[in-house]
Amino acid sequence: MDYYQIEELLNPEHLLIRDSIREFVKSDIKPIIDQYAQEHKEIPQLMKKLGGIGALGPFIPEEYGGAGLDQMAYGLIMQELEYGDSAIRSAASVQSSLVMFPIFTFGSEEQKKRFLPQLATGDLIGAFGLTEPNHGSDPGGMETKLIADGDGYRLSGAKMWITNAPICDIAVVWARDEEGKVRGVIADRAMEGFTTPETLHKWSLRASKTGELVFDQVFIPKENVLPLVNSMKGPLSCLNSARYGISWGAIGAAIDCYETALQYAKEREQFGKPIASFQLQQKKLAEMATEITKAQLLSWRLATLKEQNRATPAQISMAKRNNVHMALQVAREARQVLGAMGIVGDFPIMRHMMNLESVITYEGTHDVHLLITGQDITGINAF
Repeated sequence: MDYYQIEELLNPEHLLIRDSIREFVKSDIKPIIDQYAQEHKEIPQLMKKLGGIGALGPFIPEEYGGAGLDQMAYGLIMQELEYGDSAIRSAASVQSSLVMFPIFTFGSEEQKKRFLPQLATGDLIGAFGLTEPNHGSDPGGMETKLIADGDGYRLSGAKMWITNAPICDIAVVWARDEEGKVRGVIADRAMEGFTTPETLHKWSLRASKTGELVFDQVFIPKENVLPLVNSMKGPLSCLNSARYGISWGAIGAAIDCYETALQYAKEREQFGKPIASFQLQQKKLAEMATEITKAQLLSWRLATLKEQNRATPAQISMAKRNNVHMALQVAREARQVLGAMGIVGDFPIMRHMMNLESVITYEGTHDVHLLITGQDITGINAF
């Protein structure tokens, strides 16, 4: 799906990276993803597999275990992973943008060397703790506390809706210290008082684990506190990186739905001819192709700006909001093209649709991103 020849805007390395991830998805994810989604189980050894193809922290410098790639490459990797499933992209996105990014950006040299190489290979699985039971869209109201205690701190509170929580080895957690400043800490699963209850009965992102991070007076040594941040800038910058990746990932889900619908429409016959010959089906397919193309151009330009350190949080919000909404609409239209067959696991559309219902909410809801754009263009805060 490249109606505007966007491939011509990519360099040979970008194309090689994209194609290698696509091959991984087709060989290792596509044949099994429906089974794991239906059974609500995560794919065994997924993180190590993602590490093996360089999909974890690809923008992290090589000296810390990353691939040292640019932002365009990161976006393309996210696109191809979500072509397989949003849960696969979520796993890589959390590890890369919400765990490795803050350690690289705000961590000490010792923290970088200690954690980043193992996160890059998938030998360590990370989680990101920001959202709380009482504070989702308003993270500034966080209640999780970090209180000084001897040569460290005591961490108390809870985070919820956390991807990979039940299987994480470490978690980057954000809490307020005694001065009210937001601090980031690296919590280890082995720490006493740290538990991760699983969130069950999900209709969405069923091929990944979601849960809570609960801290009951957990002792955090000083060497596990990120030294270079003490404000909301820390977690919000992580979210900007993740939202950027999501803007690309959603395109992958949309492309899979579109390609499935196009092939089905050409092969399915009614009234003596393929349904692709009917005007209403062509309308659906043409609109899908148009919206995907617009999203591709939006993310391509955003990648260019981000690589130049010129992309604003509001621009990232616009792309995340537009592209996820686009993908969800494409999934719904594609489901209609397939009729009743659109709801069964033989085809990926309903699985993508259910996943995207989560993606349109997490990392900033659809409505919140709209208000971020509104504030940016009017100068008036509507929150």
